[in-house]
Amino acid sequence: MQNVAVKVVVTPLLIGGATLAGRRWGHQLGGWLVALPLTSGPVAFFLATDHGTGFAAVTGAAAGRTSGAAGGRARTARPGRSRGTHPSASLRGGGRRSGRWTGPVRATMSRMGIRAGGGQDLLERREDVRQANFLELFVDLVLVFALSGVVRRVVRDITAEDAVVRWRSLTYLLVLAMPLIWLWITTAHITSWFDPRRRKIQWLVLASAFGLLVMAASLPAAFIGRGWAFVLPYVLLLCGRPLVLLPSLRGHPLGRLYLRSLLWCGGTAVLWVAGALASGGARATLWGIAVTVDIVAAQLRWPVPGMARPPISAWAMDSGHHLPERYQQLLLIALGETVLAVGVTFTDRSIGPDTGATLAVAYVSTVLMWRIYFYRSGQVLAEAVAASGDRLTAGRATGVAHIVMVIGIVATAVGFEVVMEHPVGRPEAVWLAVILGGPAFFLYGRIRLERVVFDRLSIRRVVAIAALAVAAVPLYLAAPLAAAVVALLVLLGVAVADARHAAGRPPEQPSPAH
Repeated sequence: MQNVAVKVVVTPLLIGGATLAGRRWGHQLGGWLVALPLTSGPVAFFLATDHGTGFAAVTGAAAGRTSGAAGGRARTARPGRSRGTHPSASLRGGGRRSGRWTGPVRATMSRMGIRAGGGQDLLERREDVRQANFLELFVDLVLVFALSGVVRRVVRDITAEDAVVRWRSLTYLLVLAMPLIWLWITTAHITSWFDPRRRKIQWLVLASAFGLLVMAASLPAAFIGRGWAFVLPYVLLLCGRPLVLLPSLRGHPLGRLYLRSLLWCGGTAVLWVAGALASGGARATLWGIAVTVDIVAAQLRWPVPGMARPPISAWAMDSGHHLPERYQQLLLIALGETVLAVGVTFTDRSIGPDTGATLAVAYVSTVLMWRIYFYRSGQVLAEAVAASGDRLTAGRATGVAHIVMVIGIVATAVGFEVVMEHPVGRPEAVWLAVILGGPAFFLYGRIRLERVVFDRLSIRRVVAIAALAVAAVPLYLAAPLAAAVVALLVLLGVAVADARHAAGRPPEQPSPAH
């Protein structure tokens, strides 16, 4: 015990010196120093002093073998590491070594058109995430509530006495639904680009869900007194999330893309704020222009004079599974909102033949839209993305197709609400616009998706849209419930034609257009 001070001081000094030497002149030298008796010798000396030479000979030899093996591993396992590389980098499958991307991450970034380099820790291991996590599904629940609020807000005006108010409600549908859908899509792209298991990304997802919730709560009075409650969450999220992510993207093409989006967000924020300061029709006009600019600018990769366009896009389908699955869930969200809205309205009304028939028509129509979407383009969307040679163009076309389909489903839900309130009597022209136009808009979006996945024009859906347009003339003299039944029959015809086309044939494989 008289050597305790020497034990405490000498051995740590020797080991620390070997460690510093390894960091200064390389891990090979450090491995050799650790293997030398420079460290194992003092250990054996102290053991002999305390327990005798026999015990020291056995344990000292074991210590020498252990340190030698450790030194050998240090020399063989770390030759590629350079000074300043984080030790945990070698433990991440497909991560970085010596500041460079390697393995599956490099391959994935190459497919996305991204050059390796930089300190993008949030992007590491993101290729392992193929399914939506629980936080993303929480955002989906909030979007169901938000779209249901849009339907209720539009129904209030489309059934008003004033014809101007009724037609203006169609504008309100687009102006209120588009920002909600766009915010959801940008959130889905963040969780597709970045590893959603990282805490920073999880906080961004939670903030996005809360922003959607505040916007949804402001919908009943969005054009009267709660304009700021609708605008502020949207603008703060659209501009704030790139600010949070930019420090992690230094030297990465995605960082340049987010910087350009931030500049555009600052410009459109002026329109959003100006709309909040206005009211009524002026507010709807300014907000409509603002959300259109947001989406179109994203399609063009937010062009900025004097700045070269990055080789990636906000629409790029970089993940062959995660983002296509999120788009499928977006369609299910819209369809689920349709069932929710009709069910809630049905519970508030007396049960009769008209309301019961409307409930049945709404449910069957929703099931048919689900069938038409998933057979077969929606079902093999992920495979089509994986086989696509240009994921940037494919992602842009897929995103637009789903936006169109969701708007069509929301309009269809408004039509079901109108039929539930006014099943009989002569319909207003604007009612037919949503009862028949909603399914037609959905089918148009589905045609665009068919082009993306199979590179062809779906003639069956074109004929169905024409049939809906022709049927609108005589249905102007029939009851609204009759118009809903005709729309159901048209959707049924498309579904049956799809089934007949597939009968007796093997499942069709995607042949993407891009």
